[in-house]
Amino acid sequence: MTQYVYRFGGGVSDGGSGDKTLLGGKGANLAEMASIGLPVPPGFTIATTMCTRYYEDGQTFPDSLRDEVATGIAHIEGITGKRFGDEADPLLVSVRSGARVSMPGMMDTVLNLGLNDATVEGLAKVSDDPRFAWDSYRRFIQMYSDVVLELDHGRFEEALEIAKEDRGYYLDTDLTADDWRALVGQYKEIVVELWGKPFPQDVHDQLWGAIGAVFGSWQADRAKVYRRLNDIPGDWGTAVNVQAMVFGNMGDTSATGVAFTRDPSKGDNAYYGEFLINAQGEDVVAGIRTPQYLTRAAREAASAKPLSMEEAMPEAYAELAAVFDRLERHYRDMQDIEFTVQQGKLWMLQTRSGKRTAKAALKIAVDMAEEGLITREEAIARVDPQALDQLLHPTLDPNATRDVLTKGLPASPGAASGIAVFDSDTAERRSNAGDAVILIRTETSPEDIHGMHAARGILTARGGMTSHAAVVARGMGRPCVSGAGSISIDAKAGVMKVAGREIREGDIVTIDGATGEVMAGAVATVQPELAGDFGTLMEWADGVRRLKVRANAETPLDCRTARDFGAEGIGLCRTEHMFFEQSRITSVRQMILAEDEAGRRAALDKLLPEQRSDFVEIFEVMVGLPCTIRLLDPPLHEFLPHEEAEFAEVAEAAGIGVDQLKRRAGELHEFNPMLGHRGCRLGVTYPEIYEMQARAIFEAAVIVAEKSGEAPIPEVMIPLVATRRELELMKAVVDKAAQDVFADKGRTIEYLVGTMIELPRAALKAGEIAEAGEFFSFGTNDLTQTTLGVSRDDASRFLGAYVEQGIYARDPFVSLDVEGVGELVELAAERGRKTRPDIKLGICGEHGGDPASIAFCEKVGLDYVSASPYRVPIARLAAAQVALARSCNVVRVRSDSSVPG
Repeated sequence: MTQYVYRFGGGVSDGGSGDKTLLGGKGANLAEMASIGLPVPPGFTIATTMCTRYYEDGQTFPDSLRDEVATGIAHIEGITGKRFGDEADPLLVSVRSGARVSMPGMMDTVLNLGLNDATVEGLAKVSDDPRFAWDSYRRFIQMYSDVVLELDHGRFEEALEIAKEDRGYYLDTDLTADDWRALVGQYKEIVVELWGKPFPQDVHDQLWGAIGAVFGSWQADRAKVYRRLNDIPGDWGTAVNVQAMVFGNMGDTSATGVAFTRDPSKGDNAYYGEFLINAQGEDVVAGIRTPQYLTRAAREAASAKPLSMEEAMPEAYAELAAVFDRLERHYRDMQDIEFTVQQGKLWMLQTRSGKRTAKAALKIAVDMAEEGLITREEAIARVDPQALDQLLHPTLDPNATRDVLTKGLPASPGAASGIAVFDSDTAERRSNAGDAVILIRTETSPEDIHGMHAARGILTARGGMTSHAAVVARGMGRPCVSGAGSISIDAKAGVMKVAGREIREGDIVTIDGATGEVMAGAVATVQPELAGDFGTLMEWADGVRRLKVRANAETPLDCRTARDFGAEGIGLCRTEHMFFEQSRITSVRQMILAEDEAGRRAALDKLLPEQRSDFVEIFEVMVGLPCTIRLLDPPLHEFLPHEEAEFAEVAEAAGIGVDQLKRRAGELHEFNPMLGHRGCRLGVTYPEIYEMQARAIFEAAVIVAEKSGEAPIPEVMIPLVATRRELELMKAVVDKAAQDVFADKGRTIEYLVGTMIELPRAALKAGEIAEAGEFFSFGTNDLTQTTLGVSRDDASRFLGAYVEQGIYARDPFVSLDVEGVGELVELAAERGRKTRPDIKLGICGEHGGDPASIAFCEKVGLDYVSASPYRVPIARLAAAQVALARSCNVVRVRSDSSVPG
């Protein structure tokens, strides 16, 4: 019989940290902590395999599971000495989710389960604290009604706020036992009103309702969105963890908290966290009360008055600090920990590799390697390449004028400006319309996941450094300012009031997640400085990777940016981008409108010096490095006017009539230009175009070689080749231009002529094409379009549905379709090498900056990948990681970390 329940605690551990696939991250780590002797409340885990079966069986449970759960409850009862449902001394349990990887706030939890009208009296007696007992019961009713019964959470919050207002209270902790007892009565009335039945009193019914709700939350909309954003497979499922309750709300000797063994924002080797006295865990993360600092140093740095845990509970803090050190050494990574202190005794409720910003991920990885806790290879594997994107973009200019409205907590670093919006649906809608938005909420909840993803930054009025908004923002790499308590938000009216001013929806605001400042208007930015830990890790990565990394760039600025980021050449220079500049578009149009070759050559003669100048600037930046330059690719009609108002202006500049211009534009119009008269087809029909471009390339290369003493290495790319004959004809044009220039200048330089493989026929006939081509660069943007028969420009209308329904695992224009397009790449590489063993092979589509696609390129044995300048570091790190994985020097396990993880 299949086993579904695994126990932990009390000297028993049916699993361990290596069982995350089966037990989920939380269950595996609870078992591991119990096995190494840490104080873990006893419990059991229902395996992720049960979640899969739950959905296969129509959301029902097998009888065998009920028997196993009964055994699990007996295990907890045996250790605690309490019995589930006992009216005199009741066992209470928590029911929590636990997927393989952390999905903070995305699935459901129920605490204090096992309370009813009878057991609450027993709890009050045995604890000698009626206030604690009735507070726990009201929490349970509220949470169970929300999570399991799916009743309106707001009705219970409203009743609580009215109760406090009627009594003149400010904090929940001000309410007495009688107050809570009265509120419980109101809560039960709300349940009858909304649910039509009394609140469940049978503790076993409560338990199975909670287990079903946790499994059900795996398919909640927010969980689906989170999985899609973080590439988590939908068939993994979640585990359910049932654990004896320990209570942080038993008076001033009790507390609850969330902590990190290192700073998850900056990476400093210092404890980082928050706690609350006389509270339960949801109070810390929900932002209902302002939490206190964990350490005295953090409190003093923030000039905060409430005592830190280190000062208020020195013995429990000392024990906690020892646990921190032990866990970090044991797991060899920064840990995210949840704990409770019950009447002075410390209990560990969770540990996991903590989510962290990219800056922190770099620092922690490098520091741990230098501390000897991990190897350099492990440090390389620890950092998510995609997370580096957070470091590669501008931050606020420290010298810029700032109209500061208020200051909150610096919850997630980075800075962003955008229009203020006050609900997640609006954030998503306006972002899709092209607006940069800042999502402003009183507090965020898991239902806000889509709006948080759409936003450039997040601002909340409530919540601490470990609130939902802070944790999720760090995971997404979004700047976040939380706990800006001086702002008041009316989401329905679309207005935020702060310091006597109003910010309405659509007004520009700026947030600085590094300082916590909230500003009116936009603030200037500065470029990042990529040294220190970034430079160290990149140096280590470069030392192990095999794949070269180039950049897609065609301006001197892009080239300099790419080289600063470590690019080892240019993998794609799109020359058509140069033709659109105002100073030369007239000559381009004259060339297009010419009636014969002589007219075209006259116009091209005007373009030659400008093209040459372009290439000189590029070669000067990339001197000594290979530069792949693609000759003209788009159809000619793209260079002609499209609007009526432009025709007269262009006709006058070209010296022809408007009617003649329109007739020529009509002749060039194509129904499907992506598959029309473009690429090498232009060169075949108008070879003088490619002749001019080739001459400009070689003249520029000679100029730079003479000036610098070191020659660039031009690689002339013929686009859209489908046959060997096309490439032979165009190569002859390029070779003749090269020989003419070399003869004129009296100097020869090394160069290659090759093609972009972007058509299925080219991939299939790569063996023949390699007879003429000295390199292949896989243009996977168009190869994906032509292989799938899908237009990248139009695919957004349906690709989301395709990914959601599992037709494609990921958007094939973001991550290479390895099974289809990838097979063509592999086939072309194999056939090309068979003809020309030394053929150079690279990839220059957008996939060149995607880590999963880079792993495929390593497997196929390509020589290089080429990515946009800002993705060059991502490609460098990803290439190092796949090289390590393939050489088996290190198990590629990333921390649950870097963002998203």
